[in-house]
Amino acid sequence: MSSLFEPYTLRELTVPNRVWMPPMCQYSAAPEGPGTGAPNDWHFAHYGARAAGGTGLIVVEATAVSPEGRISPYDLGIWNDTQVEAFRRITRFLVSQGTVPAVQLGHSGRKASTDRPWKGGAPVGPDAYGWQPLGPSPVAFDENHPVPTELTVDGIKEIVGQFADAAGRALDAGFEIVEIHGAHGYLIGEFLSPHSNRRTDAYGGSYENRMRFALEVVDAVREVWPDDKPLFFRISATDWLEELGDNGWTADDTVRFAAQLTAHGVDLLDVSTGGNASGVRIPVGPGYQVPFATRVKEETSMAVAAVGLITDAEQAEKIVANGEADAVLLGRELLRNPSWARHAARELGGDVHVPDQYHRSV
Repeated sequence: MSSLFEPYTLRELTVPNRVWMPPMCQYSAAPEGPGTGAPNDWHFAHYGARAAGGTGLIVVEATAVSPEGRISPYDLGIWNDTQVEAFRRITRFLVSQGTVPAVQLGHSGRKASTDRPWKGGAPVGPDAYGWQPLGPSPVAFDENHPVPTELTVDGIKEIVGQFADAAGRALDAGFEIVEIHGAHGYLIGEFLSPHSNRRTDAYGGSYENRMRFALEVVDAVREVWPDDKPLFFRISATDWLEELGDNGWTADDTVRFAAQLTAHGVDLLDVSTGGNASGVRIPVGPGYQVPFATRVKEETSMAVAAVGLITDAEQAEKIVANGEADAVLLGRELLRNPSWARHAARELGGDVHVPDQYHRSV
């Protein structure tokens, strides 16, 4: 049996294989009206195709815990019952194909209120459904982004509650796993990194203070998320600021933080990098982020998933077989090929679910 197609169990949930889909925003929800933030036909077809293609676990794109937590006005959200009902259609289909449905809950912080990438991705104002972003400190992401409003302690507590409420709705919507978005320079990652967190209160300054918000979110979500269901956390393992001499989040911080997350009930660390600082040089190449996941796996007891230019079956197989990660997340490759898992299983001699309607093709 191929290592890539061995089942994987966390708590009482078993994922049928190690080919997973990471959250990738589609920027395709309605920006206003009763369907604001709710998944629609595009999302159903998009996620359904990857499930029918044999993907073991699908993490639905960054789903905001509040309207102002969206990256763009066109993002998904899970702050009301209309959104929950729309998600049920997707989770039911994923389960029918043997795919585990997961959702990433997030708040975009100072990087909020931007246009869709194919429209340039620039910040937008009220005339284009935009709003004023929030952040740990009044420090803009770059010269093109507005200075965010600094969150008060009461505001921080409110967002912690929004994450818990969103987790409860995710359960009602049929998701089996929740992933907390702490990566790519969005709100939780902004609090973790001294590059973006300049606070002098209990949520800033020392390492312990900067991780306080993240752990409060984890605790609030874990309290409402059933004990038999896994909880994931996505991290940017580094801000890639070392070469610039800036004081950012580092791989050492990530390893240290992973141990804290384990103690607070997180089951798997989804390891990415970057996104919190503009103008950095990232050495992009095949599997370029895998070593960060491997280091967490080797130095802690945390399970890890690796992501970042993983494109072919043999490459993915080696990552899992060699113990570099417990699973791989394929992003752009699954956009190009919804049936990547089925093709990889054929190449590697693994077993994967094939819909009855497609059996004539295998």
